[in-house]
Amino acid sequence: MKLPTNLRFSDQKVRKAFEELQAGNNKQQQLYHRLQQAFKDIKENAFCGIQVPTRLIPKIYLKKYSIKNLWKYNLPDAWRLLYSIENHEIQVVSIVLEWMDHKTYERRFGY
Repeated sequence: MKLPTNLRFSDQKVRKAFEELQAGNNKQQQLYHRLQQAFKDIKENAFCGIQVPTRLIPKIYLKKYSIKNLWKYNLPDAWRLLYSIENHEIQVVSIVLEWMDHKTYERRFGY
């Protein structure tokens, strides 16, 4: 099932970090373009990522964002984009929480 969605950042700090990638070094610019593609995919289908089981959602996300679900989008070079899907009235919104390399991802999830 495809579900088109609007995409938002969890806060201005995340948005600013994304925008700063564009002016960064070559690796940061590559990540910027990969995130842009991920955002496009999520806008076309909010369910394009992999849903994280509720019991595995890190407590920091539950406390900081009060989310009810968490989705993972795998990026190249073992980077991960984490987002949540919310329903605001008749509009579905995907909220970008953060992205991280695989080592940080494993630490965050306790693997």
